[in-house]
Amino acid sequence: MRISIFRLLVAAGLVLVVAGALLAAVGGLGHRWGWWHFTTGFSFLRWGFYASIAGLAASLVVLAGAAWLKRGKLALAALPAIVLGAAVIAVPLEQWRRAADVPPIHDITTDLDDPPEFVALRPAREAAPNAVDHPGGDVSRQQREAYPDLAPVRISAEPGAVLGAAEEVAREMGWEVVEVDSAAGRLEAVDRTFWFGFRDDIVIRAREAGDGGTLLDVRSASRVGVGDVGTNARRIRDFLGRLQDRL
Repeated sequence: MRISIFRLLVAAGLVLVVAGALLAAVGGLGHRWGWWHFTTGFSFLRWGFYASIAGLAASLVVLAGAAWLKRGKLALAALPAIVLGAAVIAVPLEQWRRAADVPPIHDITTDLDDPPEFVALRPAREAAPNAVDHPGGDVSRQQREAYPDLAPVRISAEPGAVLGAAEEVAREMGWEVVEVDSAAGRLEAVDRTFWFGFRDDIVIRAREAGDGGTLLDVRSASRVGVGDVGTNARRIRDFLGRLQDRL
């Protein structure tokens, strides 16, 4: 009788964690593909998280029962659901951990005193929930505290060469380059996050420095959401690292 109950729990646990994984995956991809609003995707993710917890709990009960009854095959039968359930649960937990480690801001720039401005992407940002212009004030204070390493970069090459290299790096990183204005020393592009496909806007500014080189600034801002879980700062660091390696 007890074995039958444990076998039922094995099946229930596996069904729940598979359902949880599917809900989590479809929630993000559905928004990326334009099937529904991101809040709906978050609802899918939340229910997938709950289903995975339930499935993991059921499988752990089986594992404990198998150890008590000394049934090795029963323990092995519970392992797939335990591994998959733990993996599904780990994803949102890691996101929440990252969110707790960074401030709830979404507009990051290397120049807080004079942030690069969006021009070509201004209409898209005006149609989005988040502001076009950098908010400054408390947002700038929080960025300085969280990302003190982000600052204007001096490069010995002239602005035209830097902007050309910046375009190459942007395309290699998978960004959609919207405009390159060589006369203004400005490049604007759009990047999408991997899972939900959120659109983040980037503007790169290359100005002549006093020593004849280039003063480079980057701004990366999310169109939706209060916080970005550090995504925009990581994007800027990645871009600058690749660009400096190239130059």
